[in-house]
Amino acid sequence: MNIEKNISLLPYNTFGINVSAASLLVVHTNDELVEALKSTPNVRIIGGGSNVLLTKDITEVVICNQLKGIKKINEDNDHIWLEVQSGEIWHDFVLFVIENGWAGIENLALIPGTVGAAPIQNIGAYGVEVKDAIEQVNFRRLTDNSEASFSNAECKFGYRDSIFKNELKGQIFISSVVFKLRKKAILNTSYGAIRQELEKMGISEPTPKSVAQAVINIRSSKLPDPKKIGNAGSFFKNPTITTEQYRHLCLKFPDMPSYPVSDRLTKIPAGWLIEQCGWKGYRTGDIGVHAKQALVLVNYGKASGNDIYELSELILNSVKDKFGINLEREVQIW
Repeated sequence: MNIEKNISLLPYNTFGINVSAASLLVVHTNDELVEALKSTPNVRIIGGGSNVLLTKDITEVVICNQLKGIKKINEDNDHIWLEVQSGEIWHDFVLFVIENGWAGIENLALIPGTVGAAPIQNIGAYGVEVKDAIEQVNFRRLTDNSEASFSNAECKFGYRDSIFKNELKGQIFISSVVFKLRKKAILNTSYGAIRQELEKMGISEPTPKSVAQAVINIRSSKLPDPKKIGNAGSFFKNPTITTEQYRHLCLKFPDMPSYPVSDRLTKIPAGWLIEQCGWKGYRTGDIGVHAKQALVLVNYGKASGNDIYELSELILNSVKDKFGINLEREVQIW
């Protein structure tokens, strides 16, 4: 276990922000994790760095999660249960599942980040949320290094939300996640452009593998590669408003797209709201809004985290002024 002092976090975040950490510790095993937490409970945890905006130097110890491993723990005629270490790359895990003929997370292909970040954010895409495949989340409490596990219900999953973002924020280290996956696929191709992409691919009888490929094609066409342009994917959540408020807004904005959540609630695409406010393709200096996806804020070079944060503030205020809707950031601000 090697502690590096005064190290740049530039390689550890997909926004490409150059701030420093007073101490950086990379953990590869649970034993190393235990030892690291014994030395100090005052830590920040980073995995793939794909859902964080760094706005200042970090004075706490930063633990970089590199716990690896996938283990089958149960199986029946219809399902298989896998325990996956939290440092596994999420997209690699999706591909592993597909190659083994299992199903349930194919719509979540190409989402950046690690397995450990998935339940925190309750990642979702194209009509599927990771909570639907999670059986259990295992973690260590930072305060006393004790182990604990939460069932799916105890995780309090919501839209891009969980207990780990709220009551337990900054208090735990997710060590592994247990997934319950289907042996017989029940495909969800009705959301977004998946059906159209499958048709373009010449697929009439889709499989989990072809659905995943369709998702990869769509995401690749709309989202910038963080290896080329610094970004953290979708920066804002899609807001949910009352259906009554939506109907009122439709009188002024008849083309406003929506997705019904219930009889009383309606979800509005944040990207559409931001685009209507004129931000899509905006650029000043090294910061901007991506030309193909208004949800994505980008670092074109040497922007600071504060530069990007201030741009997000301008976007939030403009959407509030035009539509009366409060957007929320999806990305964590450090």
